[in-house]
Amino acid sequence: MSDQPKSFRRSFGLLDATMIVAGSMIGSGIFLVSADITRNVGSAGWLVLIWIITGILTLTAALSYGELSGMFPQAGGQYVYLREAFNRLTGFLFGWSFFTVIQAGSIAAVGVAFAKFSAYLFPVLSEKNIIADLSFIKISAAQITSILLIVLLTFINTLGVKEGKLIQTGFTLAKIAALLALILFGCFAADTAVWEANWQTGFALNRMTEQTDSLAPYVGLAALGAIAGSMVGSLFSSDSWNNVTFIAGEIKNPERNIGRSLFLGTLIVTVIYAATNLVYLAVLPLKEIAFAENERVGVAAAVKIFGARGTYIIAGLLMVSTFGCNNGLILSGARVCYTMAKDGVFFKQLATLNKNAVPGKALWVQCIWASVLCLSGKYGQLLDYVIFVVLIFYILTILGIFRLRRTRPELPRPYKAFGYPVLPLLYVVSATIICLALLVYKPMYTWPGLGIVLLGIPVYYFVWRNKPVS
Repeated sequence: MSDQPKSFRRSFGLLDATMIVAGSMIGSGIFLVSADITRNVGSAGWLVLIWIITGILTLTAALSYGELSGMFPQAGGQYVYLREAFNRLTGFLFGWSFFTVIQAGSIAAVGVAFAKFSAYLFPVLSEKNIIADLSFIKISAAQITSILLIVLLTFINTLGVKEGKLIQTGFTLAKIAALLALILFGCFAADTAVWEANWQTGFALNRMTEQTDSLAPYVGLAALGAIAGSMVGSLFSSDSWNNVTFIAGEIKNPERNIGRSLFLGTLIVTVIYAATNLVYLAVLPLKEIAFAENERVGVAAAVKIFGARGTYIIAGLLMVSTFGCNNGLILSGARVCYTMAKDGVFFKQLATLNKNAVPGKALWVQCIWASVLCLSGKYGQLLDYVIFVVLIFYILTILGIFRLRRTRPELPRPYKAFGYPVLPLLYVVSATIICLALLVYKPMYTWPGLGIVLLGIPVYYFVWRNKPVS
C-alpha cells in the first residue's frame, strides 16, 4: 500500500472550478419548476422576481462562503466549515444529512430526470416500461437507466481527477451554450401579444387554478406563504453551488479560486435562469406556463420556438444538462464522505485514496446508496423534505463567519466576505424568514426533513462519538 497517494492532487483551475459550480446547479429544474411557481404567484412579475430573489440570495451566500474557503482550503467544504465554526456534532449532522439524503437524493433525482428525457428520443427507456415486477417493488427502464448512468459516472471519476474534470468542463460549457441558444432563438420567436398579456398581471400575488381563468388574491400573511412555497423549487434548482468547496483539496490556489468560482458560477446561472423565464413569458401564455403537461415548461416553450422538433431539441439539451450535473454531484459528494471518515465519524475504510488519488471507496459507497434511492422511488419526496434543511445549514454556515471572526481572528483570511456584515446578515435574515414561513405554510417540506437531521444525533452519540480522529 506504500504506493497509495496520501493527499489529493491540485488539478482544477479557475475555469474547471467555475464549471463545477455552474454545472452542479444547472440540471432539469429550470425546465420544470416555473410551472409550480406560476401557479403559486399568478403573475409574470412575481415569476421573474422569485428567480431574481433566489439568485441574489445564492450570490450572497456564495460570496460569504469565499471567506470560509480561504480559511479552510481543504476537502470537505461545508462540513469542515461547520465543524470548525461550531463543533464536531454540527459538522456530523450536516454530513449525515448530506450523505443520506441531500447529495445521494440529488444524484438519484437527476439520474431519473436524465432517463425520463432520454425516453423522448428512446421510448424504450420510459418509466412506463416495467422491466421487473417483484410484487413489493416495480423496476422501470428509467430506474435502470439512471442507475447505469450513476455507475458509469462513478467509474469514470474513480479513474482520476482528469477524467471527471474533462466531462464536467466539457458538458457544462455545452449546456451553457445550448441554453444561450435557446434564449436567443426564443427572443426571435417572441409573441408581442403573449408578452403584453402576461405582463398585464404585473406584480400581483394570486393563486391560479386550472378550472377557472380568474385569479384568487392572497389575503394577509398567506402571501408570504405563497412566496416561500414558490421558492422551494427555485432554491432547489439553484442549489449545489457549494459543491466546489468539497473539492478544495484539488483546486489550484484554492484560497483565491474557490471564492472567484463561486461568484462567477452563481452569477452565470442566475442570469441564465432569469433570461430563460423571460423567454417563457415571451412565447407562452401564463396559463400554459402554470399548467404545462407534466410540469415540462421547457418542452412547451421549445415547441413554440422550434416547432414539432422542439421536443427532441429540449430532450437532447436536458440529457446533456443532467449528465453534466450528475457528474459534478458525484465527483464532489464523495469528498465529504472521505473527510468525515478521516475525522473518525464515518466508516474508516472510506478514508483512503486509490492509486489515482481520488476517494474510490467513498465514490462507490455513494453510488450504491444513490442507486438504492433510484429503486425506492422516494428520492423526489426526500428532496422535498430537505430544502428546508439545506437552508438551515446554509444559515448556520454563514453564522459561522461571524463566530470565527470573534473566536479565531488570527486565522488567515485571503478573501473576506463581500459586504460583511450587512450582506451575510441579510442572507441569514431572509433565509430564516423563508424557513419560518415554510414551517407554518408548507409543513410537508419541513418537519420530515428536520426529523432526518435529528435522527443523526443518536447515530453520532451511539456509533461515532468516541471514535478517534484519524
